[in-house]
Amino acid sequence: MIPPPPGPTLPEELPLLAMDPQRGRPYCSKRFLDYAMAGAVLAELELQGRITEQRERVQVVNPLEPPDQLPATLMRGLPAPGKGGRGAGASAGGWVRHAGRQVGAMYLDALVKRGILRRETRRFLGLLPCLRHPVVAKDLAAQARHRYAVAEQAGFPDHRGRVLAALVPAADLARFVGATGSPDRTATRRLIHEQWTARAVYRNVRQDKSNQAGGGSR
Repeated sequence: MIPPPPGPTLPEELPLLAMDPQRGRPYCSKRFLDYAMAGAVLAELELQGRITEQRERVQVVNPLEPPDQLPATLMRGLPAPGKGGRGAGASAGGWVRHAGRQVGAMYLDALVKRGILRRETRRFLGLLPCLRHPVVAKDLAAQARHRYAVAEQAGFPDHRGRVLAALVPAADLARFVGATGSPDRTATRRLIHEQWTARAVYRNVRQDKSNQAGGGSR
């Protein structure tokens, strides 16, 4: 019997949930989605037993690279195990902020190459180029939303589901992805607090919002 193909990884599934399938743009800020996808990469590496977190710092515990090229490339940007002594590792929030744009671009490129998304370039006000990524594989996007809805109804019983459920509100996506459309703020805050990858994403989102409110640049 041929085994079924593996399901999408967290950084592959997140854009399927976040992307408006018709407009080809994320429901949240593109920058917030980049942060969330970077957090999803860290979460995926942790699920594989390759990294761990202590006091908001990421440490590599298994330097053997993943078989998939994208997470392997990104893991090379983390400090090797045993480097730096006390306070070793990389700041989770700092890595999410600085790697976010690269992570987002790499995974969107991969989804386009696989025919899951389509890339369109349009001109904003006829001048600035604007990239859009309409969903081609609408069945995969529908499956991702169905899996999320089923997990949500069950209270996100497994660890992977809870990580994804925490990353969604951390990136300001809960209103668009959740089945109810009006998520319980106390419950979402609890989810974010439980997952260190989501905390790293949320702090960067909150910092950007604070900069915008204060007139600072993003």
